[in-house]
Amino acid sequence: MNLSEQQKRTLLNKDRKERIVSPFEKVLSQIKMHTQLILTFLGVSLGILLGFTLRSANLSSETIMIISFPGDLLMRMLKMLVLPLVVSSLITGVAVLDPKASGKIGLYAICYYILSTILAASLGIILVITIKPGDKETKSEVGEGTAKSTITSQDAIMDLIRNLFPENLIQATIQQGQTYYTYEKSNSIIKSSNSSVLGNDNEKKKWNFKYNDNTNILGVIAFCVAFGMIISSMGRKAEILLHLFLVLNEITMKFVKIIMWYAPFGILFLVSGKILEIDDMGNTARKLGLYMITVILGLMIHCFITLCSLYFIITRKNPFKFYYGCLQAVITGFGTSSSSATLPVTFRCLEENLRIDSRVTRFVLPIGSTINMDGTALYEAVAPIFIAQLNGRSLNFVEYIIISLTATVASIGAASIPSAGLVTMVIVLQSVGLPVKDISLIFAVDFFL
Repeated sequence: MNLSEQQKRTLLNKDRKERIVSPFEKVLSQIKMHTQLILTFLGVSLGILLGFTLRSANLSSETIMIISFPGDLLMRMLKMLVLPLVVSSLITGVAVLDPKASGKIGLYAICYYILSTILAASLGIILVITIKPGDKETKSEVGEGTAKSTITSQDAIMDLIRNLFPENLIQATIQQGQTYYTYEKSNSIIKSSNSSVLGNDNEKKKWNFKYNDNTNILGVIAFCVAFGMIISSMGRKAEILLHLFLVLNEITMKFVKIIMWYAPFGILFLVSGKILEIDDMGNTARKLGLYMITVILGLMIHCFITLCSLYFIITRKNPFKFYYGCLQAVITGFGTSSSSATLPVTFRCLEENLRIDSRVTRFVLPIGSTINMDGTALYEAVAPIFIAQLNGRSLNFVEYIIISLTATVASIGAASIPSAGLVTMVIVLQSVGLPVKDISLIFAVDFFL
């Protein structure tokens, strides 16, 4: 009995010795575990460094294009995967859940998206009123705007609804519809008692609808959700079709894993190219520096205080552990400036790093990447008030409420592509009667914000 106890102690001591790992081995194991995250962070850091270093060389536009080429390839590869990923993940996500569960998850997700978007827009309004980045003196430095638009808020909302119901599903994968107006001149004839006289030319406004080369992701999502619900209701009859989309989803995620090894290299040149494209960074920062600080401060507060508080209140868990699991998606989003391009990486972070149920991620993420645009809502709330301050226009409480609600609706309708917020900002400006042409004043800093 005593001998067996001694043997046990000897074995335990051996196990303890074997478990002792040197600090170097610990560091090495952590590097192996987070290799892609470290490489992505290095890619962004080196890209910023390279961009600012090469600015002094006054490179031509052709040279900048060549420098940006590896980054352009990364954007193309990521966007290539968006459509198969959205289609396969949404259909399987809805189909594998029973109707009650999918309805409950969808309701919770949409309520959260709307709440966080309204909070972002409200925060932007509070900050821009408090900091006051725009005044008439700044307007004299920045100059007059040149952008023009004939689209009304009503047109934009109706276009959003039209795009939810595409008339051609294949066309929806490559194009989305948009209202535009043409003006036709017509001569008015003034009749007198003796003769008819040719009057002045009158312009007649004519409504038209055109298709732009951009994926109608809202229409695709609406169809996929309906398609998945029907597959779920058919039961065993649709098992073969469901299996097809499950396999398609797995294949797409394998593509994502391969592309992510190229991502750090692509992001390096994508970020440096964007920095080199800015014409006069010093002058731009001097004129719009306070405006940029207002938006960036708002984004920081929303990210690290508002969203963290919501996460803790709902889950009672540490939000920073969640952020750490999504860090690669955050860095990729910073480099690409596109939530669509980041969607494949977000899937991988949530399912592999945070171990979230794939049935939930497949259903929630594609919708979230399209309608949950908190940053866009904050940006679209700050910019109109900044433009009002530039023009010396004081807004009342009701107009602030209108801006908040309109910015929320406009951000939902924004395509998940870079600079989409500038397009939908027309809706917000027109809702309170601000000059649309002044949007062009903030073009120069749109990439950073």
